[in-house]
Amino acid sequence: MSTGDPLGDLETTVGLCPGQGAYFGGCLDDLRTDPGGAAAIAAVEDVTTRMLGRSLLATVTRQPAPTAEALLDEAPDMLQVAVFAASVAVFDSLARQGFRPTVLLGHSLGEIAALVCSGALDVTEGAQILCHRIMVLREQDTSGGRMLALSCARDRAEQIVGLLPASGITIAADNGSAQTTLSGSAEALRRVEQVADAVGVPATTLRSPHPFHSPLLHAARQALAERLGGYRLRGPHTPVFSPILGRYYRGTDDPGELLASHLVLPVQFGPAVDRLYRSGARIWIELGAGAVLTTLVRTRYPEIKALTPLTRSRTAITEAADYLRGDHEATPRSPSTSDRVERAETPSSNGSRPAPPGPAAPPPTPTPAAAAANGLTRADITARVRTLYAQTLEYPEEVFDDDAELEADLGIDSVKQTEMMRRVGDLFELGPPPDDLRVVDYRTFGNVVDFVGKSLASR
Repeated sequence: MSTGDPLGDLETTVGLCPGQGAYFGGCLDDLRTDPGGAAAIAAVEDVTTRMLGRSLLATVTRQPAPTAEALLDEAPDMLQVAVFAASVAVFDSLARQGFRPTVLLGHSLGEIAALVCSGALDVTEGAQILCHRIMVLREQDTSGGRMLALSCARDRAEQIVGLLPASGITIAADNGSAQTTLSGSAEALRRVEQVADAVGVPATTLRSPHPFHSPLLHAARQALAERLGGYRLRGPHTPVFSPILGRYYRGTDDPGELLASHLVLPVQFGPAVDRLYRSGARIWIELGAGAVLTTLVRTRYPEIKALTPLTRSRTAITEAADYLRGDHEATPRSPSTSDRVERAETPSSNGSRPAPPGPAAPPPTPTPAAAAANGLTRADITARVRTLYAQTLEYPEEVFDDDAELEADLGIDSVKQTEMMRRVGDLFELGPPPDDLRVVDYRTFGNVVDFVGKSLASR
């Protein structure tokens, strides 16, 4: 692997392998029968069953399909496995159709998938490394630490943390100008959240099973390095840039030592995106479920082309492959263009939009009379919420129809959804969101509108 920058000034295609949370219920269903993705999923299933004593497929393919929130409640480790499986399966599906990116970039857990997609590790080795990581964290992490996302750039986050000396809080991930993630003790992060609220910076507690990228995981890092001592990298067909190391992987690297160090080192995703953009990266493809990373990239560079092949649209992978082969007439759905309108209206295989699974029933729809009693009809509420979302997220208004799924269709992650619910509360003078509000219960734009109507009617 080269120690320099292999990209030069060419227009570059970047394959993005996401980490924790890049999942939606049913995301592996079509890939299980895909000629490219099926073998990858089968390999992950075999390793997971042997090493963790639990079947990935039995966990995630039951009906109704479990949401990310449900997996965090009952099988958080399997959520990590599902994220990894989705990445390598999407890549294999696209590779079978001729796709090869210029460079691969993983986010946290996604670096393991990126090394697999590059050919430096095979799928079985990557799955084994992931399972070792999971088992070590089970055994070694007794910290009780948590993670918190701030909707601000790193320098602003550091200023907030600086107001709490000796808190032990560290920057876990610099995701660019719009988001910084912290790790630390639950009590310290609670104080950070209070300070952030006081200075007007939205803060969202992340449901993470461990305080990743934190010195709190030092013992786990040492144990994982020992477990991974026998692994070696092969020569890759695609270079892999590490936003944790701040460089490309090299052939002389010890993957066990480096992948273990990820547990305690921060993810510099924003700076990595900047570097690749300066090198000519203009096409970014999400090699995983949803559009978490491509949305972060577009926040920084709106002019780039973002491809999201694993969505609820059953044709998205084929369309992405067609585009990447040069058939630009077959423009794939992108999470910040008018193509979102097409995606939001794409039917499922039985001709209707799949009912969003979840641990709780969607909130009841207020009657028009109830909303009108507050001086606003549902149409009035819809118009105001649509304008707020469009202006804040810089999306065209027409993508926000009632059925549009905020994460699966529009690439709005849970952190941003929580922030938007706060903004909705401010717009309609509803006050802060209730402590028990879960964005998973408001998966579609229409759910958010109905939440406002119900809240207004109950005042």
